[in-house]
Amino acid sequence: MKRDAVFTWAAIVVLGGLSAWLGWWLGQQALWPEEKPAPPGMVVTEVGQLAPPLTLPDLRSGDPVAVTGPGRTRLINYWASWCGPCRKEMPVLDAFSRQQGGNGIKVMGIALESRDEAMAFIKDVPVEFQLLVENPGPGDSSVQLGNRRGILPYTVLIDADGRLLKTHYGAFPDAESVREWARP
Repeated sequence: MKRDAVFTWAAIVVLGGLSAWLGWWLGQQALWPEEKPAPPGMVVTEVGQLAPPLTLPDLRSGDPVAVTGPGRTRLINYWASWCGPCRKEMPVLDAFSRQQGGNGIKVMGIALESRDEAMAFIKDVPVEFQLLVENPGPGDSSVQLGNRRGILPYTVLIDADGRLLKTHYGAFPDAESVREWARP
């Protein structure tokens, strides 16, 4: 009888572990959708390549702003007001931006939604770093810079020469995690 009890418990442990792993794996599939192909004719920048020239309007003034190209190292974060993790991440990015000052990494946020929606959002969640706006779609600049999964928030790091250094899916929990990730 003892042998049957040991076998039963072993089976429960193995099946429980397998069930937990399967649940985790299925959850990962839901959290990270498969990569989508880029629209015909669009070149997606890979890590290590120069980012394409990109200019977008400033959210507040409407003036055109060069996003890519030579200059300071830039952390570019794609977000939208309807994105819960984006809402939580904006103060984190703002704190990181303030720590960088005028000579460190320049933080830029790109709202993938209408100007009106983004303006309403920043009234609730004000930030000091530069915000730009772009209409979302299968060929928006986040896709050009590697976001083939369509996930927000999505962040890229571009060096002073305009080369794509890193990409990051999901929100950063705190300024320290941004700082760690942004190290070259």
